[in-house]
Amino acid sequence: MSQFPNPRPEDSDGQTVDAPAVTLFGPDFPFAYDDYLASPHGLGSVPADRHGTRVAVIGSGAAGMIAAYELMKMGLHPILFESDELGGRLRSHEFEGSDGIVAELGGMRFPVSSRGFYHYIDKLGLESRPFPNPLDPAAGSTVIHLEDETHYAETLDDLPQLYRDVAQAYDEALEEGANFTALKGAIRDRDPKRIKEIWDPIIKEWDERTFYDFLTHSSAFKKLDFRHREVFGQVGFGTGGWDSDFPNSMLEILRVNVTECDENQRFILGGVEQMPQGLWRRSPERMAHWPKGTTLIGLNGGAPRPAARRIRRTGPDRIAVTDQWGRTEDFAALLVTCQSHLLTTGIDTDESLLSSKLWMAMDRTRYMQSNKTFVMVDRPFWKDKNPETGRDTLSMTLTDRITRGTYLFDLGDDRPGVICLSYSWMTDALKMLPLSTERRVEICLDTLGKIYPGVDITRHIVGNPISVSWEKNDSFLGAFKGALPGHYRYNHRMYRQFMQDRLPPQERGIFFAGDDIGWVPAWVEGAVQTALNAVWGIMHHFGGKTARENPGPGDLWEDRKPVELPE
Repeated sequence: MSQFPNPRPEDSDGQTVDAPAVTLFGPDFPFAYDDYLASPHGLGSVPADRHGTRVAVIGSGAAGMIAAYELMKMGLHPILFESDELGGRLRSHEFEGSDGIVAELGGMRFPVSSRGFYHYIDKLGLESRPFPNPLDPAAGSTVIHLEDETHYAETLDDLPQLYRDVAQAYDEALEEGANFTALKGAIRDRDPKRIKEIWDPIIKEWDERTFYDFLTHSSAFKKLDFRHREVFGQVGFGTGGWDSDFPNSMLEILRVNVTECDENQRFILGGVEQMPQGLWRRSPERMAHWPKGTTLIGLNGGAPRPAARRIRRTGPDRIAVTDQWGRTEDFAALLVTCQSHLLTTGIDTDESLLSSKLWMAMDRTRYMQSNKTFVMVDRPFWKDKNPETGRDTLSMTLTDRITRGTYLFDLGDDRPGVICLSYSWMTDALKMLPLSTERRVEICLDTLGKIYPGVDITRHIVGNPISVSWEKNDSFLGAFKGALPGHYRYNHRMYRQFMQDRLPPQERGIFFAGDDIGWVPAWVEGAVQTALNAVWGIMHHFGGKTARENPGPGDLWEDRKPVELPE
């Protein structure tokens, strides 16, 4: 049973009606991954003579761990390689000496539309709470500070008309440029034909145009001035400012909006890293071949292999992986879930394993920079009311200053709280890149001190601060993909690669997964869905099949595959 209710729309009288919730059912490939996972018939099976076959999995983040877990259930033997920390960008760093108080350095907010992800969260018995996004009730209050003007709000109606005009203009732009209500309704109804009727023409129209172009060419924003676009970039919608995404393909933004990735989000109590760690140690209720009690940690001898440093084909159905200490092992198939640039910069990969078209797509993948800086505080003091104004002492804060977004995590009045002092991307993140964690904290506190004069955050800080810059880590080289205009074809090449029947023999047996392979980068559901695609592909590669009652993504590919643009 899921830990949160299935949100249902209301009719004109305010009564809930029977209708499904919006999920990440497409829009590019409308397949119900949550139903596929929930089916009692399982994800498929491989022939008995393939049981125990070893499959290499490079990367132990969400995609690698989910794929390995599901392959183990089929009776295969996944061997994981990890160059950094188990969990990848689902990284929960515990504050030193605390009782499970964490800073979420990677993924930290998870929309309820990510039903594949919550399948595993529920299976592991993990708890979640609403994420304290701007203007969300979970935040309590929000302060917007732009050009030295400060506005305190609990709802959008508390803000000046300018902000309501911006929000309304974006809603109108989505309707005009993307037939938004109809597309969202088709996704809610899980109607593949209708989704593709609406979405496929949008791909052709908007693939080579930016987010900013979408705004400036909309009738709604043409009626407004530059200040409105500037405010939209600084404050954005749902999760905060989006000006760092202005150069990105509008298709990427539309996917986020229409599948509700930017709203109704939750965070995982105790840290989301519990998910990959839990699957690593969990023995499934049912699995082929392996005895009861078998786990991934057991099949891997207690730990993942060290970093993969070389990939070569050694035979028609054999791929060799060499780790950083020079040990080489042969495998019948290989799943790569690390960021694609590492196949050029970190892993000596035989170029003949992939087509030149696929190499082009992977090398052109663009990763965005990201910085986060956290402190632990003695209690959620920000809820204390100012006796003069009656307002919260500190609020979720959006600003044009270097901190950009400040988030407050209330874990209970009797427990320490966590403040994400700064969450920023691209240029704002690069400003912090060369600085120590301590210096980052000093800058953030100085900035917040100008927005909240008289509030002494430092007297509440306990323990050591934590920060991250993903582009500084040579196992990642960036936080997440941000597709540029014209990149749809590249994404299509990577996403469809799990369908291998038409590939030449020398390119078969190596598969890819991860949110950068999916259509919604930076959101964990992209990792979940591409992991399940790869599981189907590996199963099919070994002569396996799905149950008739529960067809997999490859079984329905020809009917629902993403539209192809001419090259």
